[in-house]
Amino acid sequence: VTATDGLAATASDVVQDVGGSIGTELGLIGSVSATVPAAALDTLRAEPAIASAVVDAPLQLTTAGWDDATKVKFNPSTYEGTVNRVGGSILQVDAYWAQGYDGSGVDVALIDSGVAPVNGLTYPGKIINGPDLSFEPQSDVFRHLDTFGHGTHMAGIIAGRDDGASTDDNLAFLGVAPGSRIVSVKVADEDGATDVSQVIAAIDWVVQHRNDDGLNIGVINLSFGTDSTQSYQLDPLAYAVEQAWKAGIVVVVAAGNDGNDAALRNPATDPFVIAVGATNSATTRPKVTSVLDFSNCGTSDRFVDVVVPGESIASLRVPGSNADDNNPQSVVAERYMLGSGTSQAAAFVSGTAALIIDRNPEATPDQVKALLMRNAGDRFRQTDALCVGAGLPNLEWVRNDIQSDGLPVAAQSYSASTGLGLLEDARGADHLENDSAILEGEQDIFGNAWDGTSWSTAAALGTSWSGGDWNGTSWSGSSWSGSSWSGTSWSGTSWSGSSWSGSSWSDTSWSDKFWSGTSWSGSSWSGSSWSGTSWSGLSWGQRPD
Repeated sequence: VTATDGLAATASDVVQDVGGSIGTELGLIGSVSATVPAAALDTLRAEPAIASAVVDAPLQLTTAGWDDATKVKFNPSTYEGTVNRVGGSILQVDAYWAQGYDGSGVDVALIDSGVAPVNGLTYPGKIINGPDLSFEPQSDVFRHLDTFGHGTHMAGIIAGRDDGASTDDNLAFLGVAPGSRIVSVKVADEDGATDVSQVIAAIDWVVQHRNDDGLNIGVINLSFGTDSTQSYQLDPLAYAVEQAWKAGIVVVVAAGNDGNDAALRNPATDPFVIAVGATNSATTRPKVTSVLDFSNCGTSDRFVDVVVPGESIASLRVPGSNADDNNPQSVVAERYMLGSGTSQAAAFVSGTAALIIDRNPEATPDQVKALLMRNAGDRFRQTDALCVGAGLPNLEWVRNDIQSDGLPVAAQSYSASTGLGLLEDARGADHLENDSAILEGEQDIFGNAWDGTSWSTAAALGTSWSGGDWNGTSWSGSSWSGSSWSGTSWSGTSWSGSSWSGSSWSDTSWSDKFWSGTSWSGSSWSGSSWSGTSWSGLSWGQRPD
């Protein structure tokens, strides 16, 4: 429940006046969570002091949950869930680091909830901000910033690096590809709300701008996924990732956290991309490693390509973010959070892809995928090939393979997507809601009609973005007015290339007024409250047993 004056206290008073009870104050957005009698909901929404009252819905990221960290004895070189440990003992990243390949010169596009400037991601030039396509860019405080906490966790796994740390420093925090840069394209807000059209727009932007101003985007990490059952051969989201793949970008997608019996989430259903499932991280000994119960396995027609540890992974924490506020038990050693899911597993694979491209920049996405799959171990407790795919990739084997035989001859020959399916079917059961308005049907986030034929043609030609316009509408930091999806264009000036500086955060980019390093400020976002179920996972609670 959000108050029109942006004060959580006001929302609390009105909720109690209509017979409701207060759950948690959400000061960041001037709201409260509350239990309200169903009969009183319309009365509550009619109150002048209330801007919106949105029915709760499960948010689904490919992080299965944040784990209990109270019993963890944390040491980057020994704790089984650290990036150092998983990367070194299981993925064998040292085989590349020892030869000087740390991902330098390779940019990884992270389409997620943004990135926060926490230690480990403030190394000079580490983060480059693309457009903020979420609902928060109109705020100078929250633009590009990870108010959810998920994107920063992924960025740390992929490319984190403590200031001045070398790859042989076992006590420093290092991502899999610490020399890589993260190009952050924010699509999800503080609640994780986003729509398929925002994600497609983000992928289109990455493809068109992959080599702008010194960029060299070689990998996309996508932890987004819907429960769509639409054929990938028609699906617009699948078509978008295929265009990135054809443009020479390795696309890594999390399988989803719906359980071993579940089909892969869209767009992991597309056979061109690398679909990643999650295993435990305790050991690599034969017949002990196992796929986690929540990890989607897929079907005989399309199942996971590889599996990587995704259990209780320690990566960078965003103090005061949604995940942090709601999961204090997952904080370890102050600066880290423990999280589990195929999100984390996908991030590991994105980092390994960056290492391979650093060493062999001529490698095509098909070759990178072939190298990871044919140099993977498949001796698991489970015997179901759907759940393990090719198994756990081993970068030492990949390196030896290339040194021995060169890059493989690899060309995937699956039927290509046309992108002419329905945008609504791409959403599956996942829909955004703003007050009583639900985004559904063949319309994008601005309420504009979706024409799959014209969009797919423009996406293939690399012209879907024109300046700051996508699908006929200007996307800008001031464009989210809170209007319902009635077809009315939202106001705002065009986002243009000049508003994206192509540079990373500087020391002066964030003031103490807005960022203290330990908590969010009292500043709140004055826009509408949004809810959605577009991220493919379980909840931001405890990891399932």
